[in-house]
This record gives sequence, structure tokens and C-alpha cells, in this order.
Amino acid sequence: MIDLESIFNIQNQAQFSKCALELFRYQAERCEPYRRYIELLGIDPSEVERIEDIPFLPIELFKSSDVYCGEEEPEIIFTSSNTGSTQPSRHMMASLETYREAFTRAFEQFYGKAEEWSIYGLLPNYLEREGSSLVYMVDTLIKRCGSGGFYLNNYEQLIHDIKNDPKPKILLGVSYALWDVAEKYAPKFENTIIMETGGMKGRREELSKSELHKILCEGFGAKAIHSEYGMAELTSQAYSKGGGIFYAPSWMRVMVRDVNDPFDHAPQGMRGGIDIIDLANLSSCAFIQTQDIGRVLSDGGFMIEGRIAGSDIRGCNLLVHNII
Repeated sequence: MIDLESIFNIQNQAQFSKCALELFRYQAERCEPYRRYIELLGIDPSEVERIEDIPFLPIELFKSSDVYCGEEEPEIIFTSSNTGSTQPSRHMMASLETYREAFTRAFEQFYGKAEEWSIYGLLPNYLEREGSSLVYMVDTLIKRCGSGGFYLNNYEQLIHDIKNDPKPKILLGVSYALWDVAEKYAPKFENTIIMETGGMKGRREELSKSELHKILCEGFGAKAIHSEYGMAELTSQAYSKGGGIFYAPSWMRVMVRDVNDPFDHAPQGMRGGIDIIDLANLSSCAFIQTQDIGRVLSDGGFMIEGRIAGSDIRGCNLLVHNII
């Protein structure tokens, strides 16, 4: 099995490719849904020599199958939010320590030591259910900070606490809750990063990122809105420090596929479906075909521009149903 430290200490593309191919062959053999999917594609894992040729598992299989290749029972099963009638995704992780290492190192790569911050979590819809990997991540970081905390709908207390906190602060919240605070109170925070993690969850009208960020900048008096990009099926997160341009940690890569041909990757700058390699997904599947649309920039950054229409119906839908 690939060494965890070698993943977190990737320095260049050659090291990334070596780790990715090694992990691919391991998971192609041991992760049953992934193995069956690859067989249906008619691909021989031993003949895959480039990361561009690795098949990406459609993310909806996390809803219907146990996407898992751990040697023992999973230590934790995280679940996605379920705002409709669809089945939530289940991400089975063999080790919580791997998850803690991944999100801590990713955070530190972009923002430095957690202890230097106060983190305020405004994640009401996540706190109101069990199994959220985001809540676990933010809760762990808050404990490392020693300051900050979670808030549901007690916005006035949140504003009071942030304004009276002398440390540098991060207010991380879902889009609709941040919008509610900005619209109702328009608090002007100092020394505070406003970070949204997406999701109107049917609570408010959907806006483009640029429209939402303009409202939040005006309401909070911020120069830019930061963003966190993650999902239940991933172990790692990417971050944007403004302009909706995300950057991933060194063990994570984003690629774009043709929306009409999920096995053909588009060149840089072209809009298409988002594929993600998250090498910290050691015990599930590291190669995920998401339902997001976006583009990859020349410097390795990426933008998320929406969701694929009818996203539960994919170009390889027939293959998926053959696995279920």
C-alpha cells in the first residue's frame, strides 16, 4: 500500500503521477465497485501508464455502493446532505487520522497554523444533521484554535463575539446563512476573512458566485470573499482567496472532461465536467467524476461554474446501473 507521508509530501508532477498510478492499481484491484466499473469499460489496469488514462468513478456510486477498499471495518462513515428525495452519499474512511492530517495540512498550506486563528462556523444545515465531514473538520480546527465556535441562528451573538475577538478570524459559513447576516445586519468586521462553502439548500434564490460575493463584500465590508471547495466523497479541500479561483493541495488534482464524452479530457481553459484526483482517498476511491462544471486555468487553479443539468443522469449511466 502507498505510504501516506509520500502522498502529503508530493513536491512535483512526477511524484504525483507515481503515487497516483500506484494507488490506482491498488484500488482497481481492491475497491469492488471501482473494479467492476473498470471491467465494464474494458480497461486493463496494468496497461494504464498515464494519469490522463485513469478512469474516474462516477460520484453517484457513493450513493448506491460501498466504495471502500480498507482492510478493516471503516472507522467513520461520512454522509452528504440530502435536500431532496435522493439517497445521500456515504464515504467510508478507514482512518479518521488520515482525514485529520489531510484537512489540517491543506488548511495550513493556504492559511498557516490553525492556532493563529479564531474560526467561527455558521453551518446551520450541517449542524442539524449527523455525519457531516465538514462539521467534523471545522470542529477539529476550532479546537486547535482554542477560540471561535459554531452558531446556528444566533446571529447577534456571532457578530458580538467576532467584534470582541482580538485574534485574526475566519467566518466560514454556508452561502444562505452568510447572505442572511449580511442583509439583515451588514456588520463591518475587521481582521476577518469571510469564507463561504456554497449551498443555498433551497433556503434562498440561487445566485451566481460573482453576484453572491458582491453582496457579501458589501455587507461585511470585505475586499474579497474566500471559498472552501469540498464534498462528502473527498478527503481533501481546495480553497479560493477571491475571484472564485480555487487551488488544491499538492496531493489533489482537478481535470476537466468533455460533458458529452466522460472519457475525453478537455484542454486547459475549456469548460467541462470536473474530475478530481484526491490521493488522500486511500481507503475509498481517489479518482472521482463529479457533477460539477468548471474549467482549469494555466497556473493549476480551477473555477466551478455550476452543475451538470440532470446530474444524476450521466454519460455512463448504463454502466453505473450495471454495477448497482
